[in-house]
Amino acid sequence: MAASNESSPASLPQRRDPPGRPPRNGYGVYVFPNSFFRYEGEWKEGKIHGHGKLLFNDGSYYEGEFADGEITGLGCRYWAWSGNTYSGHFVLGEPQGRGVMKYKAGGHYEGELSRGLRAGRGFLVDREGQEYEGSFHDNRRHGRGQMLFKNGDQYEGDWVQDRRQGHGVLHCADGSTYEGQWHSDVFSGLGSLAHYSGVTYCGLWINGHPVEQATRIVILGPEVLEVAQGAPFTLRVQLQQAHGDLAKSESGRVLRISAGIRYVQLPTYSEVSFFKVDEDHQETPMETPFGFQCISYPLSTPTWRGPEPKAAREIAGDESPLPEGDQGDTPSGLAARGGQCHCPEDLRQRVEQGCAEFRDLLLGPPPAGRQPFLFLHSPHEKAGSKPREMPTAQEAAGGSRPDGTTAELVADAYPGEYVILINDVTTPPFLGRTLPTAFKHLRVLAKGTGQKPQDPEARGSS
Repeated sequence: MAASNESSPASLPQRRDPPGRPPRNGYGVYVFPNSFFRYEGEWKEGKIHGHGKLLFNDGSYYEGEFADGEITGLGCRYWAWSGNTYSGHFVLGEPQGRGVMKYKAGGHYEGELSRGLRAGRGFLVDREGQEYEGSFHDNRRHGRGQMLFKNGDQYEGDWVQDRRQGHGVLHCADGSTYEGQWHSDVFSGLGSLAHYSGVTYCGLWINGHPVEQATRIVILGPEVLEVAQGAPFTLRVQLQQAHGDLAKSESGRVLRISAGIRYVQLPTYSEVSFFKVDEDHQETPMETPFGFQCISYPLSTPTWRGPEPKAAREIAGDESPLPEGDQGDTPSGLAARGGQCHCPEDLRQRVEQGCAEFRDLLLGPPPAGRQPFLFLHSPHEKAGSKPREMPTAQEAAGGSRPDGTTAELVADAYPGEYVILINDVTTPPFLGRTLPTAFKHLRVLAKGTGQKPQDPEARGSS
């Protein structure tokens, strides 16, 4: 805050028609004709010179050095109207040079001043406790400087007229960091943000907003992706901008992939009519953009959760070869050997330059609580027969049902229609926005149908 510009004599007036003359030399007290000033201190050849105290009629005062009738040198000034005080150098009645200004409203400034204004290098603490150290011009932050904000953010860089402008680095209290161009106190121009969620954006900013930010998730591939029953598949994903370009400026978003199965199947693609959900696993069917509802279905990766097959045989003392038809760690082979596919709760990937890939995904047998029923008159059933319950994964492992009948082995997902979902689960959301869920229509083809799965790398809509 600038010092007051209230009347203070640049050259203190000398007495014109005094009832008594002012002192010529030494110490003396003098009240000036206008009665606004009263001086107590040293004189030299009829002028105020040396150390003294000048009192103002409104309660303000200056105490310090004088030279040839001028307030010049080291001193202390108090302004009654504002309550501010300044201690430091003066030239011709104004704070000039180095000094300390203390503000009644709170805060203080220590550094260089020119004609009562902050100018040059200095350290400012404002009324809210925020600290700035750097260059000043015309009482404002201007030039190079660093500031600690009350919320814990720290900025170091260029300032123009009290605003961050030019190049600077902001370290946020939450752990995020931005480095790049600023204009009028916001990110503007080229810059890089490392968000505390793990997301990074390096590119163009306008008025604090990333220009090339992702707005949607797109699963590449044909409109309907066809895979063979029991075969692993790979999905490639892109983050895209609003106009469809790859959001390659963005990395680090966390994407989670999950699956669902069509709640009521079509006989064209499946022998299963529907899945009955038991009471312990009830869920509300979810709408999809494909015109049908689905319920959740597990995805898995072919990770063996036990010893390698050879090691397992050695432990058991069995040197016999693998069962006929066993081709290693396929879903069928794992189930036949008592193993299982690794089915984590979340299958997640971080995006790199707008791209992610989910490799070797598998749709296994129906999980607990999902009881499949065949169509009444499917090509697999005789006319007039009752709907047959298909075995669940648990029944397959146990080998028989409670009624004593034998359950056939189920190691693969049934042919039919499924849905793949990819969610943005970045925590916390990048810049407060979570991308909408992406869907892909998936069709599992029965083994031996002769149909060739479509190329999963072809582009398609989400």
